[in-house]
Amino acid sequence: MTIQIVILAMIAAFLGLRLYSVLGRRAEHEEEIIQGRFDEKPGSPGAPNQPAPRLPASTAQAPNLPRREIAIGVTATERGLREIAQADRQFDITAFLEGARSAYRMILEAFWRGDKEELAQLCDRDVFEGFAAAIDARAAAGETLDNRLVRIEDITITEASYAAPIARVTVRFTADIATVTRDAKDQVVAGSLDDAIETRDVWTFTRNVTAATPDWLLDETDEG
Repeated sequence: MTIQIVILAMIAAFLGLRLYSVLGRRAEHEEEIIQGRFDEKPGSPGAPNQPAPRLPASTAQAPNLPRREIAIGVTATERGLREIAQADRQFDITAFLEGARSAYRMILEAFWRGDKEELAQLCDRDVFEGFAAAIDARAAAGETLDNRLVRIEDITITEASYAAPIARVTVRFTADIATVTRDAKDQVVAGSLDDAIETRDVWTFTRNVTAATPDWLLDETDEG
């Protein structure tokens, strides 16, 4: 019985050694494979002789990448003013604005007085007819205007265009105006000369650049 136990123990030991030799070598082999995939670094023992990985170069450093051209544009108003200046060599923005300031005052005061003759010289036919109709309605009601332009605070060109041979420039006026309406007995029925009202008018002036005279006419009125 004792001899049988010893023989079985020797057989078990022999099988254990064989199993270890197989499994142990397989485990060591698998560890080497895993290490070769993830842990080895270039230049370390056992590592393949390959260059270190490099990140892609940034686009800012790439010399051959196409660059988008950025066009420096101008506004429609600026383009219109340039076209007008090319068509009319005597056109000057500063002089135009000074003339517009004077025309604004002259047209308003002529309308308040009911002076159709002066309005006809400063406005085109459609605008003049609108002013004339308002003057006639006021006269029929027996009313008069005692308005005063206190000051012009700002003048700004908002639009400009040229369609040969007509130049068009739109100007926004910001002004303080005191308004008074009197009846046939010269009694104040509306407004006050003590309280000026801020007014914003948008007027468009036109001119035929081929005309002999440098006059601009009021072509359109609006509130702005």
